[in-house]
Amino acid sequence: MIADNPISYVHPVSMETIALSTRWLNVESGSWSGSADDRPIMLLAHGAGADLDHLHMQKLAGSLAEVGIATLRFNFPFMELGKKRTDAIPVCVKAIDSALQYLVSISQNHPVILAGHSFGGRMMSHYVVDTGLPESHSGASKDKVAALIYFSFPLHTSGKPDTKRALHMPDIDLPQLFLSGTRDSLAERDLLSNTVSGLSNASIHWLETADHGFKILKRTRKNPEDVYRESARVIQKWLS
Repeated sequence: MIADNPISYVHPVSMETIALSTRWLNVESGSWSGSADDRPIMLLAHGAGADLDHLHMQKLAGSLAEVGIATLRFNFPFMELGKKRTDAIPVCVKAIDSALQYLVSISQNHPVILAGHSFGGRMMSHYVVDTGLPESHSGASKDKVAALIYFSFPLHTSGKPDTKRALHMPDIDLPQLFLSGTRDSLAERDLLSNTVSGLSNASIHWLETADHGFKILKRTRKNPEDVYRESARVIQKWLS
């Protein structure tokens, strides 16, 4: 079984650190996983509590690389500066735009997927709504972006079920995929299901026994597949 042979997350892909200049931060780090030959390419944002190099982010990028999806990870300004308080939405939108411009400049004709874990995914959704994906400095149009993918979308704070964080999402026309754990305390299952059902061209894949950080209950999880490999497999199939 796959669970008995855990993923190593070591892949024959290029690794490169880049510097992204923004109006909000002089230098912003980014990490590239994959190669120019991979299709499609994902812009992957981190959550509120950990940066682009967190093991969870590495595992997401690694499992995606295994199925031929390259990723560009980057830090939001607050994380780069070592602050605990997250940036305001406009600041995050600027950071995403900077990273997207770079990704578009190297992705040739490959489709681009916007994605993020928790806070990062939420900011990606705001980017789409708040900017309408305007033409980048490279001249690439919004048609370059093919979809939005959320790893553990934080619909509400823990213990306080609500849907206010999704009020802007009906304005998103892109296909959307939510990967959410059945034990995620930041996305009560019925609330998230009802929210997604009210969106156009959106779907959910539930990760059995996974929590917000993709930690599973090995004794009760019936699916033997590694949760990261499962996520990558579902994404690959969804995009095909």
